Amino acid sequence: MDSTAPRAVVTGIGLVTPLGTDVAEFFDALCLPRSGLVRPPEGHVAAGIIDSAGIAPDLDPAPLVPRHDRGVVDRFALMAVAAADAALADSGIKIGEDVDPYRVAVIASTGAGGMITFERQARASGERGHTGVSSYLYSAFLPNMATARIALKHGIHGFSSTITTACAASAHAIAEAFRLISAGDADVVVCGGTEATLGGLTGIAGFRNARALATGWADDPTAASRPFDSRRNGFVLGEGGGMLVVERADFADARGAAGYADHLIMPNPDGSGVAACLRSAVSRAGLDLADIGYVNAHGTGTKIGDMAEAAAIRQVFGDDQPAVSSTKGVTGHLLGGSGAVEAAATILALAGGTLPPTHNLDDPDPACDLDHVRGTARPAQVRAALSTSSAFGGHNVALVFQPPSTRQARTGGTDHGR
Repeated sequence: MDSTAPRAVVTGIGLVTPLGTDVAEFFDALCLPRSGLVRPPEGHVAAGIIDSAGIAPDLDPAPLVPRHDRGVVDRFALMAVAAADAALADSGIKIGEDVDPYRVAVIASTGAGGMITFERQARASGERGHTGVSSYLYSAFLPNMATARIALKHGIHGFSSTITTACAASAHAIAEAFRLISAGDADVVVCGGTEATLGGLTGIAGFRNARALATGWADDPTAASRPFDSRRNGFVLGEGGGMLVVERADFADARGAAGYADHLIMPNPDGSGVAACLRSAVSRAGLDLADIGYVNAHGTGTKIGDMAEAAAIRQVFGDDQPAVSSTKGVTGHLLGGSGAVEAAATILALAGGTLPPTHNLDDPDPACDLDHVRGTARPAQVRAALSTSSAFGGHNVALVFQPPSTRQARTGGTDHGR
């Protein structure tokens, strides 16, 4: 990595997850661990179709979007706005006072966008023909609407974009934030991702009929998501979103902002595989492999995916393995929102000196032999950590974080066993 390039520091975190919206409570739940997975209740679109789901809380649109838009904003965008509002409040930054609006960027990514809206409008067109389709269709379902809503609400006039690389989308958004800051194109970036696939039958049925989802856990939906476990048989579909405020480190210092972690680098997703991605990320961050003390793994609970990721980690780190865990055991797979939520978990683990365990990892698959954090959270002060994401289409992302170098450091919440 170019040593003269500006460093980036994470100063704000906002979340909407199956574990709730409070950042401290989210991390506490990861460490206990307390599962956010449930059997879809009576009346939910997923009821009777899937055994387990990570359902995020309902959101009141009143404080999130203008009155005239409250009925035409898709859930994926609503979750992104809620997470962005919380992240900006957490950072304490005031756009237009602390920073020029033209020096602030927004990247709110998603895998699918407004599938709930599209499904409803397709149904309406089938019932009433072309007159049944709302004139607000495109302003609700397009994937860039989450980014647009955040920028409009907060008066952000800098670079804005949406990345749609499936389950790697929000990790890519965070990586792009670093690129913007490193290139001098922004001082502050609001970045992350969101997904609301549980709101419509089409998305649920597509994964179910592809036999990608965990089955046979109707009696205990909290046991369905089993990353790296020998009994895993698919992932659990979840919904949610996470947004970070990332600032140029010297800019954050100048305004006295406290940081959670320094965000260093992410390699281009060149399709060469997870191992090459991990090596490149660490190298371009100017670190040695020995500096990595923790990996928050993609770890979805699929047979082949977990084996491939474990093999890549072993190939890269050899006998000197970092601690590894997947937080999907309690959240399920949030698809396009997963990378940002898991980056937040990694940042909080660094800040709090506590590594969350992989829930439901009762009998580790020998083919996934790693230094798993399991059972209880592990106290650990690590020099650097990786958060990994992978997606359909061969997109692999690795984000490297270190404790912040700014004057003030944010803490990661409750003491878990230290």
